[in-house]
Amino acid sequence: MKISFHINNQPQTITIEDQNTPLLWVVRDLLDLKGTKFGCGKAACGACTLHVEGQAVRSCSFPVHLVEGKKVTTIEGLGTPEDPHPVQQAWIEEIVPQCGYCQPGFMMATAALLEEIPNPTDDDIDNNIINVCRCATYYRMRKAIHRAASIKNDSTTNSVNS
Repeated sequence: MKISFHINNQPQTITIEDQNTPLLWVVRDLLDLKGTKFGCGKAACGACTLHVEGQAVRSCSFPVHLVEGKKVTTIEGLGTPEDPHPVQQAWIEEIVPQCGYCQPGFMMATAALLEEIPNPTDDDIDNNIINVCRCATYYRMRKAIHRAASIKNDSTTNSVNS
């Protein structure tokens, strides 16, 4: 079966035998984008979070056929080293990662949250960012999420005022 979609703003067509193959394995094994991680395989931990049409999804349990004609964004497509996404910039400024394995999933979940709730409260963060971090860097992540909101809002304000 052929499936066509855009990934990180690039058109992509893949041929796959099983249309229910998890999107995670297509991204990692067929497209060689290794930033999206395998964690639990049950959509519980969030290490595999990426965006489909701007919505955070757990790609380990998201059948690839559901991306037909859609836009997929992985951590590799969120920003660039020259122009990081506000979430990536905040993660750097707040020195969030310890081991770093789960961080791409957290950053993708956070980027989606900030599109829905531009100024999240601590309760908003607690209720929406439900990924799991074995290193327990939750305090630094909370600070980074608030920092990312500030960076994003500042850039939006500066764009409007320009």
